[in-house]
Amino acid sequence: MNVCVVFGAGEVFAPRIKIKSDDLVIAADGGYEKAIEAGFEPKAVIGDFDSGKMPENTSAHVIKLNRDKDDTDMLAALKLGLRRGFRTFYIYGGVGGRLDHTAANFAALAYLNAFGAQGYLVDADCVATVITDGKFSVPENSDGYVSVFAYGGVADGVTLKNVKFPLENATLTPDFPIGISNERHGEKPPVISVKTGSLLIFFPRNNKY
Repeated sequence: MNVCVVFGAGEVFAPRIKIKSDDLVIAADGGYEKAIEAGFEPKAVIGDFDSGKMPENTSAHVIKLNRDKDDTDMLAALKLGLRRGFRTFYIYGGVGGRLDHTAANFAALAYLNAFGAQGYLVDADCVATVITDGKFSVPENSDGYVSVFAYGGVADGVTLKNVKFPLENATLTPDFPIGISNERHGEKPPVISVKTGSLLIFFPRNNKY
């Protein structure tokens, strides 16, 4: 499956993903410099360039946005990837710095999910993703804390398997973070599912990310 890798202007923690020629690397605004520093050559750069200079002497397709806009530069980059047919996204440089920018990128994960795509927001030691009315299996070789939160409203029919504190057909609400700091229990990796609603999931980063 081809993937879209997007770089923002936040902190980038040594991406471990291996990209192929058919994959797409996009830089959101100042994420262009972050991508180059990490050894990735963006095929497209999009933003209003308030957090970085518009790149020159590049083969990348550069898209200049108006500063007075509704979309963040990151969301504009993700929309570009969606329009080009990608449904799996790895986001680097989307955390750190301003806390509201990080919160906006959690919302961007939900946006991807609403359009049938899956996004992974990569931090130093963990990865965040959003699922809606579905199931997610934590990668096999990921060891550490797993946290699960209702996102955007009540989440019904939540089941957590292969964890220290399992749940079966539970209801999670945004105002009670009962799903924090769970961890793997047993030989099989944790499996998280929700019948109705969305979950914001944090799981340990491994060598895939």
